[in-house]
Amino acid sequence: MTNADKLEEEKDLIRAHLSKFTRKAFDLFPRLDSPYILDIGCGSGTSTMELAELCNGCMVALDIDEHALDRLDAKIKKAGLSQRVRTLRCSMLDMDFPDESFDIIWSEGSIYVVGFENGLRGWSRFLRINGFLVVHDETGNLDDKLKLISSCGYDLISYFTLDQEVWWNEYCVPLQKLIDEMRPECAGEPETLALLDQNTQEIDMFRIYPERFHSTFFIMRKKGGKSSAQEPKTLE
Repeated sequence: MTNADKLEEEKDLIRAHLSKFTRKAFDLFPRLDSPYILDIGCGSGTSTMELAELCNGCMVALDIDEHALDRLDAKIKKAGLSQRVRTLRCSMLDMDFPDESFDIIWSEGSIYVVGFENGLRGWSRFLRINGFLVVHDETGNLDDKLKLISSCGYDLISYFTLDQEVWWNEYCVPLQKLIDEMRPECAGEPETLALLDQNTQEIDMFRIYPERFHSTFFIMRKKGGKSSAQEPKTLE
């Protein structure tokens, strides 16, 4: 394993510190029997792997980053989840699933690419009636986002925020420790040092703009109506 690989692997473990919030969001709506889930902007799959452990459903994990998907494919294979979880290299701007395909659509840190309102409106057609949409996004313009949820065709089930202290303690502090530990080992590796510098810049951005690291999980349910798709079944 190269130091660059080690950095990516260790950073995934740091990201997993926040998986407890993925679990918290998942527990805020009824458990479904074998749900079909779309994870939009999955990256290397921290949320994907957590969701796969939380339910017995099938998943499509979508991202445009081929390298990240390769890493996720390796995790899926190692965990023996190849029959339930598949990756798809595709831009969220080019998604073309059949209407009402999914029981759950999940998006952690990716909806900003299309914008909050565009994401809610555009992704609705892929979601079954009474299906669930979970979005983790910056908290900025929170009141406006809460108002948009209903007008975009969803009922808000719940929402909760992760403040700057959570991001600092759960993500930035361990990431800085990792960078400090790895830098002496990588003195002769310009590419790895550049990666370390990129991650240092991310922490520096937190110090300059901490409000950007104040985020919110929104848990929504698509409003009911006529549908040709079968209603999701809740577990007893």
